Amino acid sequence: MPRIKSFDELKTYREKLLESGRPVSSDRDADVPVIVKIAMATCSLAAGAGKIMQFMTEELEKRGIDASIVGTGCMGYCYAEPTIEVTLPGQEPVVFGYVDMKKADHIIERYIKQGEVVDGVIPVNYKKVEEL
Repeated sequence: MPRIKSFDELKTYREKLLESGRPVSSDRDADVPVIVKIAMATCSLAAGAGKIMQFMTEELEKRGIDASIVGTGCMGYCYAEPTIEVTLPGQEPVVFGYVDMKKADHIIERYIKQGEVVDGVIPVNYKKVEEL
């Protein structure tokens, strides 16, 4: 993939991919494992995101859950740090705020393993590229 320097370049690249007929992967594809994005910006780290990242990485592996764990930049939820976004196969992402060790464990056991909604969901306040 070429280095993309602007939103217009991203849109152009996406259009070329769609026109080429090549499959464009998505976090929502059913064959993709669980995706956990952990905000790792300055405010996130100050609120304990590093410990949450370590906990999630170790616990998902221990529990045999096929997951891709990604550290991201700012998600825009500074007031609710640490924040994580979890995408289950075939579903839209869900963002959780004020995540501590207990809540992280709860997210793994109840949301990731059983699909139950857990306290702490932050409403999405952004648009995806394909919606623009």
